Parts: sequence; C-alpha cells; structure tokens
Amino acid sequence: MRCPYCGTLEDKVIESRTMANGESIRRRRECIACGYRFTSYERIEEKPFMVIKRDGRRQPFDKTKIEKGIERALEKRPVSAAMIDTLLTEIEDEAFMMGKATREISTAELGELVLRHLDNMDKVAYIRFASVYKHFENLEEFITEVNKLGGGKKSE
Repeated sequence: MRCPYCGTLEDKVIESRTMANGESIRRRRECIACGYRFTSYERIEEKPFMVIKRDGRRQPFDKTKIEKGIERALEKRPVSAAMIDTLLTEIEDEAFMMGKATREISTAELGELVLRHLDNMDKVAYIRFASVYKHFENLEEFITEVNKLGGGKKSE
C-alpha cells in the first residue's frame, strides 16, 4: 500500500478490525520509511452499488459526494474529523444494508439516511443539508423544517 505522506510502498499493518457485519476490514498501517500512520479498507469486489437518481438514471455509489455534502453542512461546526469519518462509515454501511438485495438505493433514501444521522449529530448541519437536499422553494418550507426540530427553543 502506497504511503499517502511519502509515497513509499513499504508498510506494516498495526491493527485490523472487521467492519460492516464482516463485509469489510479496516486496517491501521504504518509506513516503514517515514512512520506515518494511515487507514485502509478492504472489501470484496462485487458488482457496483448503484444510486437511482430522481430522473431514473443509475450511477455508481460515490462516497465522496456524500462526504462533500456532509463536510459543507458541518463547516465551522464543533465536530471533529474523526466523528465525520465515523458518520460517513455508518451512513455507507447502512446504505449498503438497505440496498443489499438489489445492490441499489434511491437518492431519496440516501438523503433521508444522511438527514437522520445529521439530526442526531448537529441540528444546524441538519438544516444546512436539508436546505440543499430538499430544494426548499420558499421561506415557509424552510421554517416548517426548522420547526420539526423544535425551532431551537429551549424548554425550561
């Protein structure tokens, strides 16, 4: 495995952990040349997992698209990179489990899955993501979504 820091191909596995109900393995590695530690994931290569777009087109699942949306929603929020990585892994694992039989998931299901996880993590990030994902047409739709979260009012 090529070191992302120095590019050397020599590394050693420090720790291996089974993830996603045994469908993948997470490996912590250390570069022998520079000592940099990094993570790799090992999965069985199967037919691609597809995402069904709103217009009916099918595209291969791309974790980086979800990652960009989540990172934008969590921008300047008190959430660590490790928490974001965990969130992405949970969303990816759950999406694969939801679409296990057909090897596909709709963008609607995927979006709701992301929203559910963001709702548990950060309400501001939830609203940011929802405002893009749900394509609010007017202020009333936005306010309705905020009110679903409790509107930010504190109960005493």
